[in-house]
Amino acid sequence: MPKEEVAAAVAAESSTGTWSTVWSELLTDLDFYKGRCYRIEDVPGDKESFYAFIAYPLDLFEEGSITNVLTSLVGNVFGFKALRHLRLEDIRFPMAFIKTCPGPPNGIHVERDRMN
Repeated sequence: MPKEEVAAAVAAESSTGTWSTVWSELLTDLDFYKGRCYRIEDVPGDKESFYAFIAYPLDLFEEGSITNVLTSLVGNVFGFKALRHLRLEDIRFPMAFIKTCPGPPNGIHVERDRMN
């Protein structure tokens, strides 16, 4: 399977590709919510592996919920049987999303003290 197709399948699987067809699709443009692969790079020294850079629209996720993001991205894709191997190398959140995250309920200092 070509790299472009694999990357597109991963982007779809982790966004709108698994959504069922229902009447509500008439209410919104699903293209708006699709994940998109915007770059592919070969892994040096490995002819079968590659890096796929995938971006998702912020509106796909619940504000302030890292759990929702990780469940959507990692939960679906790592169960995707079409892939033999998959590894999440990096994840970056835009400042617009980070600002919606309230942080620990007791404050960061309390959480750090608990970790020590």
